[in-house]
Amino acid sequence: MSDPRTGSDGSGARPAPPEVAALTDGEWHRLHPATPLLKGGIALVAVMVILFNNAREYVVELFVPGGRRGDEGDPFAYVVDQGWLGLLLLAVFVVIALFVGGAWLSWRMNTFRVGDDVVEVRSGIVFRTNRRARLDRIQGINIQRPLLARVFGAAKLEVNQAGQDANVNLAYLRSASADDLRREILRRAGGAQQKHAPVTTEGGPADATTASHAGPTASATLDPASASAGPGTHAPHRPGFGGLVEQRANEFLAPELDPDEAPPQSVVELSPGRLIGSIVLSGYTLFLVAAVVAIAVSVITTGEWFLLFALLPAVLGSGGFYVNRITKSLRYTIAGTRDGVRIGYGLFSTSNETLPPGRIHSVKVSQPLLWRPFGWWDVKINRASRSSTKGAAGQENTTILPVGDEEDVRRVLELILPELVGVAAVGVAAEEARVDSTAPAGVPEAVASSTEHTLSLVEGGLRSSGTDGGFTVSPRRAAVLRWFSWRRNGFRSAPGALLLRKGAIWRQLVIVPLPRVQSVGLVQGPLRRRLRLATVHLHTVQGPIVAEIGALDQDDALGFFTTASREAIAAARADRSHRWSEETP
Repeated sequence: MSDPRTGSDGSGARPAPPEVAALTDGEWHRLHPATPLLKGGIALVAVMVILFNNAREYVVELFVPGGRRGDEGDPFAYVVDQGWLGLLLLAVFVVIALFVGGAWLSWRMNTFRVGDDVVEVRSGIVFRTNRRARLDRIQGINIQRPLLARVFGAAKLEVNQAGQDANVNLAYLRSASADDLRREILRRAGGAQQKHAPVTTEGGPADATTASHAGPTASATLDPASASAGPGTHAPHRPGFGGLVEQRANEFLAPELDPDEAPPQSVVELSPGRLIGSIVLSGYTLFLVAAVVAIAVSVITTGEWFLLFALLPAVLGSGGFYVNRITKSLRYTIAGTRDGVRIGYGLFSTSNETLPPGRIHSVKVSQPLLWRPFGWWDVKINRASRSSTKGAAGQENTTILPVGDEEDVRRVLELILPELVGVAAVGVAAEEARVDSTAPAGVPEAVASSTEHTLSLVEGGLRSSGTDGGFTVSPRRAAVLRWFSWRRNGFRSAPGALLLRKGAIWRQLVIVPLPRVQSVGLVQGPLRRRLRLATVHLHTVQGPIVAEIGALDQDDALGFFTTASREAIAAARADRSHRWSEETP
């Protein structure tokens, strides 16, 4: 029986297309032929435009006698007056030739290969560099399609690794093959058995190993018009310029989520109105309003109207900021795939990333004060890698939900924390209810009750206070340190995770999966020792989320420290998420 989401048979793996099978044969291949232009050619075009702009009067005079010549002090006019025009044209020609030759040689020397356990890139003409990404250490794969690259049918594939400046970039690949190549890399990283589609040759069908001898030249001469019309869709070949234009148009209109790999609909629909409202009610807007008020007060009190000119750069910059945030969040999508969570966004320049299972180290659901009347929240994560691109809404790539209501938050958490919320949690509840032989007649009720309790853990943690939701909170004497939030300041354990609830004005719920806890710390300074309070730290990878809970009763903190340490060690030993597709014996 086939899987409608993955388009595969019962094994869960769809055969790789022939062009991807050729790219993943372990041999060295070259990048997209337009790579030199996309990497540095635009700068050359800009220089040529500047030169032409300086010489435009002389160009016009060639066609319109008596035209206006350059102004006094014009550098181009000085070159012409000195009789150096021929030398200038020769120098420009030499520079262009050197640039084109260097770009072509750099493209020839920039190759990559995808093996069974590594993605490797080597580049450089004089100084050679070699970067490797082990497949079992991949933290995510991001595909970026800048506007100009989309015109050439190219895409940048970024393999994210743990650590600073550890990513491996394949810039640029054919856009039509990027999604299939990512799928094949993730399949190998997950431990699934590799499959390839048959490769047709003149002698008849052959297996994928036949294409492995094609070498770099074969990969560089793949016909762009024979590629797919969009992510995960393969269009019939239509030769000629019209077919190429039609293909590019289909790529621009294609959904950012691959319909063959992810569900056809995103689990969250980000409406433009909510997006604009969330950005207007952001902290940046508050800062801008405060600056406007401060300058207005200064003008009124001092009478110095020139201070208003200080607002002009802020207004111009703010307009660009808001437009950039909005356009980067349009077409936002998030859905689950066989190899992890797929997140896509962008209107003109698009980006989509797949986060494999087990790569999310902590999650924070937060609500700024101005969002509370609308019930809006955002979701951020800690991850071991750093991407070169911004995330949704132009924020850091750790923001996976720019804005959403509680239902949107629950759907996102079902994808990234299935053991706590969603199908996996329901399955655990059902299994626990089935093994309860004391009341077999009440199994359905037990399943429903346990499921409802599991799914309400997060919702309760967002809005509850005190001991509601099973949280252990700070004692009343902690109000000295937590004036407004001591009743919300608390923790609790959940299936496979630890929950930290904080903030009365700016609400926060931090969720740390137990297998991702690297260590647990207990801290008690002089003031807290006198108040019999303590702080517990759950150490994960560095990121925007600091998983700590302070102002706890020292006995509660010690118990939490002991329990979290024991459960984290047991969860880490049982964790198999790094090989999510590997068949268990």
